[in-house]
Amino acid sequence: MIYRGEDGSKREISYLELRSYVGALAKDLKRRGVMPGDRIAGLMPNVPEAVIAMLATTSIGAIWSSCSPDFGVKGVLDRFGQITPKVLFTTDRYAFKGKDLSLAENLTQILASIPSLEAVIVSDYKKGILHFRNRTNTELPEDYPKKNIHFLETILLENQGAEPEFHQTDFDHPVYIMYSSGTTGLPKCMVQGVGVLINHWKELVLHSDLKAGERIFYYTTCGWMMWNWLVSSLSVGATVVLFDGNPFHPGPEILFRIASEERVDVFGVGAKYILTLEKLGFQPKDFDLSSMRAVLSTGSPLTEAGFRYVYQNWKKDLQLSSISGGTDLNGCFALGNPVFPVYEGEIQSRGLGMDVEVWNKSGKSVIEEKGELVCKQPFPSMPLYFWKDPEGKKYESAYFESFPGVWCHGDFVELKKNGGLIVYGRSDATLNPGGVRIGTADLYGLIETFSEVADSVIIGQDWKEDVRIVLFLKMVPGKKLDDSLIQTLKKEIKEKISPRHVPSKILAVADIPYTINMKKVEIAVKRTVQGEAVTNKEALSNPESLEYYKNLPELGED
Repeated sequence: MIYRGEDGSKREISYLELRSYVGALAKDLKRRGVMPGDRIAGLMPNVPEAVIAMLATTSIGAIWSSCSPDFGVKGVLDRFGQITPKVLFTTDRYAFKGKDLSLAENLTQILASIPSLEAVIVSDYKKGILHFRNRTNTELPEDYPKKNIHFLETILLENQGAEPEFHQTDFDHPVYIMYSSGTTGLPKCMVQGVGVLINHWKELVLHSDLKAGERIFYYTTCGWMMWNWLVSSLSVGATVVLFDGNPFHPGPEILFRIASEERVDVFGVGAKYILTLEKLGFQPKDFDLSSMRAVLSTGSPLTEAGFRYVYQNWKKDLQLSSISGGTDLNGCFALGNPVFPVYEGEIQSRGLGMDVEVWNKSGKSVIEEKGELVCKQPFPSMPLYFWKDPEGKKYESAYFESFPGVWCHGDFVELKKNGGLIVYGRSDATLNPGGVRIGTADLYGLIETFSEVADSVIIGQDWKEDVRIVLFLKMVPGKKLDDSLIQTLKKEIKEKISPRHVPSKILAVADIPYTINMKKVEIAVKRTVQGEAVTNKEALSNPESLEYYKNLPELGED
């Protein structure tokens, strides 16, 4: 593993060192009475110690679950509070946008609220585990909790030489507990088994063409499934490149500097990141990207403009793969294919071994027609069950209500004749003016071509027994939304998409709400506009932005 910090710091861990660290930590966990099936939680930045903790946990048959420090106290408690973990891994601090942030206050509240925790294992965020040493509580910040605190560096020192002993499990033994976004209530706790690794290996080796000895990077946190996906690259014999911090600090070049200096072969980011760079007009021309042969994009549909930006400004001879799936399966239903051509705005192929089709409302399979993404047969990485759902009612409701016995994923998509897919957005965020279903991705793709617009969100507002499209725009600093721009937008939408897509209202707002994993939350905006409660705002990275959508007089009139 190679770790790069926001401040330019670097650490490297070999496979041999990783094995020894995992063996030492696993021995300590067993000494503490951790048994197969026990839950171990990680409130961790994206550092090597998080990977070591996860591997040690799963090697002894315990269940790993993680959140990133930016979730906040309630966000963490809404997740870990449901699963009663026995041990918590964390750090003394973390960094973001150049600021050194203490975890002391949050951790004090978390420990007071989860009585099941018997031990807290802390690592040094700045120094990591490169230097084993006996640490004491006096090294912690004064306000940091001291009860049941243990230090990872000391544990590794005391257990040096211990070889990992891998607990043998059945295929349905739980490995991970993952969480839904939780923007509509308490997060669902999805228990996943060893089939996740099989699915990851397929996606990494067959779909991403990852080889032993190559280097793979993905911008992620420990609170997103892409972290689990990335770490599975170790099973291939690849080198995992980790980064912790803000991808635009101290400037938009930071990830490209890492890719260049570490000779990254496979480079993964969110679609939002690519589109933000496009808006900035950023060109990574000062960096050697000759090793970069593949770019992966996920989190939301990558627009045609996003595809063009990458090929015109990053590199022409690479495979750009938009990939789509979800935390529910800890993987993808649709993703790249190294032997297929790349088409703008399309995902190259369905996942191997996934019986994926697109169905219309009648449950008929359709091609070249928009509909619901379904999977007709079981697959290895399906959740085993939901935590605290003994009769499986929540599980059934989540995936099998629309079409009994068939997984309905909740994505509004189109399957092309060439085998590619276009994702138009989440099904619950589709617009229905006049009873015609419209995906939001069409509109986002066009709106993002306007240089005056920094970001946007689109909703369908219930209005006079119908639905009308409302478009909110975050303007580029120094630009204003005037009548001329509104008319230009409507004209372009009418001519380039369809008259049905033309918004009834176009309004400027100060900010656009996103989840912590950088996904737009159209449903939360719609509920706010319509005066309905939005629960679990802690799942948002900027919950205060919802205030801009309350009681807008323009939305109370024709």
